[in-house]
Amino acid sequence: MSEAEERARRRAELDAKVPEVDLRNGHKGICTWAQTSGEELHPAALEILGEARRISEKIDDPTVTTIVVGKNAEKHAQTLIEYGADVVYVISDDRLEFYSDLPYARAICDAIQEIKPEIMIFTASAIGRSLAPRCASRLHVGLSADCTELDIGQYVNRKKNQRFPRAFLMKRPSFGESKLATIIGPWTYPQSATVRPGVFQPLKPDPTRKGEVVHFTPKWAEDDWKTTVVSYELEGSRVELEKADIIVSGGLGVGKEGFAMLQELVDALRANGQRAELGASRAAVNAGYISADHQVGQTGKTVRPKVYIAVGISGAVQHIMGMRNSRTIIAINTDPNARIFSVANYGIVADYKEVIPEMIKQVKNGFTFDVDH
Repeated sequence: MSEAEERARRRAELDAKVPEVDLRNGHKGICTWAQTSGEELHPAALEILGEARRISEKIDDPTVTTIVVGKNAEKHAQTLIEYGADVVYVISDDRLEFYSDLPYARAICDAIQEIKPEIMIFTASAIGRSLAPRCASRLHVGLSADCTELDIGQYVNRKKNQRFPRAFLMKRPSFGESKLATIIGPWTYPQSATVRPGVFQPLKPDPTRKGEVVHFTPKWAEDDWKTTVVSYELEGSRVELEKADIIVSGGLGVGKEGFAMLQELVDALRANGQRAELGASRAAVNAGYISADHQVGQTGKTVRPKVYIAVGISGAVQHIMGMRNSRTIIAINTDPNARIFSVANYGIVADYKEVIPEMIKQVKNGFTFDVDH
């Protein structure tokens, strides 16, 4: 046994003698918020539901409850059950057609106070980043934002002589995105977190799953309706990196002029009927080569396309964390020692100005990437 292993063994023996503490006060199970976009479920709603199902096996009560709010919200109940929910709380009201902070916060908090979950998970979408802290403030609980990993594990507070055998471990980028910090706070319940969209994969739906549907009515107050959403419009074209089968990403190495060539490749792929988007590294965005809505990485969007083409990207850990789950990664870089090659399935050591024009030519001649298998 090595010295490190011996130290770990002794630490485990000492930890086992620390008294186990339970501060949950009746809170049990896991709850998620199912975001809707219009009258459709947001993809992240199913992603966090799948992760909740996975970690629920490690806590005392594996019940997974989902709260869905909106106009005609009941239409999503069966879908949520098929994707892993045991119980669906439906809060349906014609006035909830569009998202508004106050009524949504009221609805979610009232439901949470009835459900009393041990863990509450929100998606870290633009709406979720507004809703989750409002709910945490109303409920007087902590909130870990922008998590990229979730787990259940033992935590020992030696200072207080307390041991929590099934603490919620919320992991998120920290220290300028260079480290992955684990947030542990088993003192207020529900322990709450927001999770970046695209980080987790939803479970495969099971049409045979059975679950309970609860139609819930919040204790509405007049102040909940102080504002009225008259209409909702998306401004400009939307970059949907999360929905793309193929992402062509450029880094600092392609320069501003290089993104026009990468866009030409994306356009050629789209002309062949393939769902392609233009991505970028943080360095390229910071340099002003392209707008931030194209950014892939820990501070941008987490993606998992079928094909990810990294052009002129060195492979900083922040970028790799955002695209490492892509099915096939193709890296093009002049530096044979670039970190991006360590995660690539195919590496091309060459100037992108020689490679991309040839790729465009082949695509225009009918080549398509196999994204169906």
